[in-house]
Amino acid sequence: MRRPNGLAREAVRFKPASFAGTFLALLMSALIVSTCGILLETGLRASVPPERYANTPVVAAADQNEYVVTGSGEDEEREATPLPDTARMDAALAAKVAKAPGVAAAVADFTFPVRTAHDSAHDSAHDSAHDSAHDGAGAGVRDLSVPGGVLTAHGWGSHAFTGTSLTSGSAPRADEVVLDAGTARAAHAAVGDTVVLETAAGRQDFRVAGLAEAGPGDTARDPGPPAWFADDRAGTLAGHPGTVDAVAVLAEDGTDTGALADAVRQALAGSGVQVHTGDDRGGVEDPGLGYAKVTLFGIGGSFGGIAAIVAVFTAAGTVALSVGQRAREFALLRAIGATPRQVRRAVASEALLVAPLAGIVGCLPGIGLAHWWFGQLQDRGAVPRGVDLHVSGFPLLAAVVMGLLTALGAGWAAGRRPARIKPGQALSEASVERLRPGVVRTVLGVVALVGGAVLTGVSARSAGDDAAGAALGVVMCFMLAVGLLGPLVARLCAGLFGLPLRSAGPAAGLAAANSRANARRLASAITPIALAVAFSSTLVFMHTSENHAADKQVRAGITADHVVTDPAGLPVDTAARAAGAQGVRTAVGLLNTQVLVPTGSGEFTSLLGASTQGVTGSGAELAEVEDLDVRDGSLDRLGEGRIAIDRTLADSADAGVGDRLPLYLPDGTEVSPEVVAVYGRGLGLATVTMDRASLDGHVTSAFDSTLLVRGGSERSLTALGEVTDVSGYATEQSLDARTGAWMNNTMAAVLGGFAAVAAINTLVMTVLDRRRELGTLRLVGSTRRQVMTMLRWEGLLVAVVGLVLGSAIAAATLIPMMSGVTGDAPYVPPLLFGSFAVAAGGLALLAVTLPARAVLRRRP
Repeated sequence: MRRPNGLAREAVRFKPASFAGTFLALLMSALIVSTCGILLETGLRASVPPERYANTPVVAAADQNEYVVTGSGEDEEREATPLPDTARMDAALAAKVAKAPGVAAAVADFTFPVRTAHDSAHDSAHDSAHDSAHDGAGAGVRDLSVPGGVLTAHGWGSHAFTGTSLTSGSAPRADEVVLDAGTARAAHAAVGDTVVLETAAGRQDFRVAGLAEAGPGDTARDPGPPAWFADDRAGTLAGHPGTVDAVAVLAEDGTDTGALADAVRQALAGSGVQVHTGDDRGGVEDPGLGYAKVTLFGIGGSFGGIAAIVAVFTAAGTVALSVGQRAREFALLRAIGATPRQVRRAVASEALLVAPLAGIVGCLPGIGLAHWWFGQLQDRGAVPRGVDLHVSGFPLLAAVVMGLLTALGAGWAAGRRPARIKPGQALSEASVERLRPGVVRTVLGVVALVGGAVLTGVSARSAGDDAAGAALGVVMCFMLAVGLLGPLVARLCAGLFGLPLRSAGPAAGLAAANSRANARRLASAITPIALAVAFSSTLVFMHTSENHAADKQVRAGITADHVVTDPAGLPVDTAARAAGAQGVRTAVGLLNTQVLVPTGSGEFTSLLGASTQGVTGSGAELAEVEDLDVRDGSLDRLGEGRIAIDRTLADSADAGVGDRLPLYLPDGTEVSPEVVAVYGRGLGLATVTMDRASLDGHVTSAFDSTLLVRGGSERSLTALGEVTDVSGYATEQSLDARTGAWMNNTMAAVLGGFAAVAAINTLVMTVLDRRRELGTLRLVGSTRRQVMTMLRWEGLLVAVVGLVLGSAIAAATLIPMMSGVTGDAPYVPPLLFGSFAVAAGGLALLAVTLPARAVLRRRP
């Protein structure tokens, strides 16, 4: 008798279809696992090379994360959450740093947006007056025209490390500015001219003190042309006097970077400020790095974990199907003297022959998919351009090893019974499908089913992120239950859906009987289709439901007659200027940002990012232009130290009217305002509503995002920005939301595509393994057309059952989750769901028809 590895090679040779299916399943598993592993590793190792601070050996800056601390002592854990905006450090610390040993200079650094001002009749009159005043001197007021209308401003002291140099004029002093030479040329501005700029301190005239050629550090990541102000004025113009973005530390000649960093740390001891060297400096100048890490970790870790489970589960099912299809061969081997150990070794040898090669081949498209996905994230601004994709051997090795272990485990489980039982009994079971599933498998399936039902109840009683978190457990438990109880579910569904088939003709009746008699074979095809539909529907329809609910809330919540916006932001006095326009009754400016709110308790505490609107005006004025659907309390008391919150946040944070809600402002400043109202339209409008003054000094851009106006006319408001009505504004918001949904749709496509390929693979394997059965049908008088019709009905039955099961799991997940998040039922676009149904049916029919045609070409 051949040795086990010889048996494995012969099995591959004489059963190529079965092993090709196993190879494809393991290849796809490796593709998914390697892709997510590469993105996860990139998130863990992500860094941005310094550009602005490239010539600065040491940079001191405030910590850009807020932390949730759980446990104590050796068990203490700190979970970091990136701040929504830049955290700043005390400006006085720059003087302390300058006194440290080895420090040549400590430069306070500022970066903030400044708007050009040239959009009103007031400006024209202003320009004429200034031009007249300066005609004799050859200078006048110049209109700066730059793309987007925004300049990126810095303190002039930063030229010491950015490479910027004056080409004419002098350094700026109070109420003076140095312009980029290119910007000045485009505006025909010269030294001595006056420009009008909008800053956080309001609209102001600035004399052009000089022109400069911007160095690499001032052009690397700036969104607009640079401009420079006096260092002692920069903090006030930025809107946060007394604080700086960072301190750039320059070294004396011969000072080692490590020694310099240690000296700076000692000088800043106890201040909470962090000292950065090397690539860590890039993270200071690019705050998007923190969110990029969270995004990549979410894809590679959270989604990657789910994808890995699904991939392994599906691959294991395919391997088990392949081994199960050869139960007769194993029984014959036992009958001619093979020992159980030899049969098990043969199965293991087959896995060793197929799995490593499939894993290696699967990693190649996995690397390509990771590159594409990463590039798309960069194109959409979710990952900074300076971050590079890390491709190392670890995630690739993990993908290959996981595939090998999956093949060995699934092969061992599937071959355990034919290797253990008596040869005669093995031959008997190979001829007729065993009706009873294993006890362990049944018990685990029932436990998963009960767990899914319990989590469904938890999700229905939760709100916000708690409901979403419970919903993830729901879909996982129900999918595990379908996989474990597959034969029982398939038999039940075959009996139920087979009833109408019995009256649809002989071929349909035979398809129903076949499906019921071969429930295990049916289950192996149903499971991947149900997986694809369940996960794709959950991810896609979760966003369609949220977007639909948000759109309804925006349209119902904004009661203003006009909405004014500007991509560059609205100047700080826009609301006051609008209030003075003819016919305007109420004008309220909104600054859109985000705060962090602690939710949960104990070890389950987390920081929740909550969208926030800062209101320029009183709560009563806000109520005239925005209907937040107040459920409790009143907006009349909205003001300093008093906020209103959405009901989902109130439930998550266990806070109500009269309670103090601890939260972190965009720059990490901790406050505990009183809750004066709870409302119901936070998904579409804002989760937190507070007065605008409470955000002053805590955001990088002090310009309002939106202006809501009651009364007046579009013509009277045109000079302030782009004017639209509620419908136009809601449509624009909906487009932005759909852009943000791209990531979930991509994950649904990746996971759904994998499951769809697995379903096709399984169906093809099943049809090719039925050569003997199909040949027998032809011998007893069935025509080729009748056999093909029977197979099509079977494929359609598989598609319908998989679609129904997947849709049921998605519904059990989405209904309680959306009830907690939006208060409404899930929104499922009929055409989108119809495309899922057509895709499932079309793929199933295609996977059955093509191999069947090949099989039936031969004479019976």
